[in-house]
Amino acid sequence: MNIESFAGYKMIKKVNMLRENDLYPFFRSIEDSEGTVVKVDGKEQIMIGSNNYLGLTHHPHVIEAAKNAIDIYGTGCTGSRFLNGNLSIHEELEERLANYVGHEKALVFSTGMQTNLGTISGICGPKDCLLFDSENHASLIDASRLALGPTFKYKHNNMESLEQVLADNINRFNNVWIVTDGIFSMTGELAKLPEVVELAQKYGAHVYNDDAHGIGVIGRQGRGTMTHFDVTDKVALNMGTFSKAFASIGGVISGSAEMIDYVKHTARSFMFSASMPPSAVATVAACLDVIESDTTLHDRLWRNVELMRDGFRDIGFYTYNSQTPIIPIFIGDETKALQVTNYLKDNGVFATPVLPPAVPKGEALIRTSYMASHSTEELTKVLEVLAKAKKEFDIPGLFH
Repeated sequence: MNIESFAGYKMIKKVNMLRENDLYPFFRSIEDSEGTVVKVDGKEQIMIGSNNYLGLTHHPHVIEAAKNAIDIYGTGCTGSRFLNGNLSIHEELEERLANYVGHEKALVFSTGMQTNLGTISGICGPKDCLLFDSENHASLIDASRLALGPTFKYKHNNMESLEQVLADNINRFNNVWIVTDGIFSMTGELAKLPEVVELAQKYGAHVYNDDAHGIGVIGRQGRGTMTHFDVTDKVALNMGTFSKAFASIGGVISGSAEMIDYVKHTARSFMFSASMPPSAVATVAACLDVIESDTTLHDRLWRNVELMRDGFRDIGFYTYNSQTPIIPIFIGDETKALQVTNYLKDNGVFATPVLPPAVPKGEALIRTSYMASHSTEELTKVLEVLAKAKKEFDIPGLFH
């Protein structure tokens, strides 16, 4: 195969077509950022396409902690935790995170994706199986491909479908793992975690909760969907990421001490990757400081979410009944979603389109998300621009 032949691939043809028509919405180069406002092509845009839910990427305490860590430990660990890259601050952070989410032990990875890849491939052997929500995140799907046991899917958030798959497989495998997102990243929809754990207990299965968009955000002091639903002791493994509410990069898995010790010694993406850099570790710890000390932080976040949710309802958008800071706007047509994204950009708003196969065909959307640090003035402007976009592009509502 000649390298030039990739130009003929369907994906590359589509990318080139979008570029030629000025509709390519990806890899936008951000030249400057103040958290809620970014500069692209020399123009300021209000950022509503970020996962910076608590707005902590520019918090003075967080920035200072990251700088101090570099002064003490340098810029990187130059090795895996398993060998030479295990710092005392890694272990201190793990203890704090375990206490924060309510589990006995925690283990931090260099990225969220590595957390899923390493943990799931480690816990699912050839005589085990995984039961997946059909809308689970791509990192979970890739993790299932590394697992030695098979994966069976159940219909999205459909407990009848889950119970059927459980009944069909519970006696065929040693360990059955129900794997679900806590908050589904495209629609902002909450998993039916109480029903999931109830079925797990009924059939003797284990629950793995990917709380990438829940940790730091939902539940008391942002302790996650387990706390939100009061099922912490019924979730065997809980995964979280630091690239969202925790203003950094990395991931964490938590559970019983025995389970985490097993993951620690079997997860290849943990054992064979360089450890989280000191500045990233210190950033997460500093975010925990802010979360635990600033009692208004989550109030500001949910006030902004409510403002936007009410505003979208008044405009007439369909937002999938989101209960989280992720509020998607249903567009439907793929080309229209790209055109709307361009319109928003031209009017000072940075948002991101979500296209098939990330969503079903005919269900393209604009994914918007909100921060505790957004000002009312910024969000009011966003609503004004989106109201004009709805008329300009005849964006459908719930009934169309």
